Amino acid sequence: MRRIGCTAAAALAALFGFMGAVGAAEVRMMTGPQAGFWVPLGGQLKDIWEKAVPDLKVQSLPGAGIANVRGIEEGKAEVGFGNTITTADAAAGTGEAPLDKKHGKVCNVATLYPQYFQVVVPADSGITTIKDIKGKGFATQVKGNTGELIARHVLRVSGMTYNDVRASFTNSYTDSVEQVKDNRMHMFALGTGIPASSLMDLASARDIRLLDLSAIYEDMRKINPAYKLVTVPKGTYPKQDKDVQVIGYYTHLVAACTLPEDTVYKMTAAIMPNKNGLAAVYRDMAKLTPQIMAQEIGVPFHAGAAKWYKEQGIAVK
Repeated sequence: MRRIGCTAAAALAALFGFMGAVGAAEVRMMTGPQAGFWVPLGGQLKDIWEKAVPDLKVQSLPGAGIANVRGIEEGKAEVGFGNTITTADAAAGTGEAPLDKKHGKVCNVATLYPQYFQVVVPADSGITTIKDIKGKGFATQVKGNTGELIARHVLRVSGMTYNDVRASFTNSYTDSVEQVKDNRMHMFALGTGIPASSLMDLASARDIRLLDLSAIYEDMRKINPAYKLVTVPKGTYPKQDKDVQVIGYYTHLVAACTLPEDTVYKMTAAIMPNKNGLAAVYRDMAKLTPQIMAQEIGVPFHAGAAKWYKEQGIAVK
């Protein structure tokens, strides 16, 4: 393995956080909560990138959408998954705290797939709208997770705050599911892909109802115009006999703007040739194209990613 001098090693250490074996750079990648799609997708990307970039080592760390952007801004990670709605807020410094200060060290790499904010209740609960949860158990994620931020927005447009419900905040979808199974919680909200393995687990234990959120969509857009209205097709979950509209946004990859251009170029270039392997983890990845990856979301692209898109005939900022 090629040796590098002390000065070069120090420079790489500043960029990558720390050095492993001599000549091997290590990047820290923040993924997501346990039982979500970001953890296994992160594992796949780790394998893909370590093969595509000589001497690169990827360390996977737990995380969440907002926490990952904060981690990169604060130098605690170099790569991570993000959610377009909150990363755009962070880049502009126009979001809610802690995204109310401009995050200038975070660059966009690639949009990957749509996310679905799903709100589920036991089918026999009598709960048919968000307002029906008042005074009852509401399970969501801890602050730092985009799903938790959206949960606050959903309560707000329904005329409530966490003070109006018995809120439970966990780092694990699995823990929230267990709370619904034993009736400690009456509603579970999460932002992830479909079908969510945690909701499939819950549906295997008791009948569930996925709430339609179309009635609050316009009010949600007043909070953040990047919110989309997306459809969970019928049959996605057991006994789901009709399409259900929910609040949507996109998962994307972010990186520290200081990562070397050539490294991020190779990481970006490695995604499309390996999308079938990624689709084995989450099927929507099979639909990925360079055009989807290069969607403008209001976050500057890393120079390495921009170089690859230019080779595909796509100009990005």
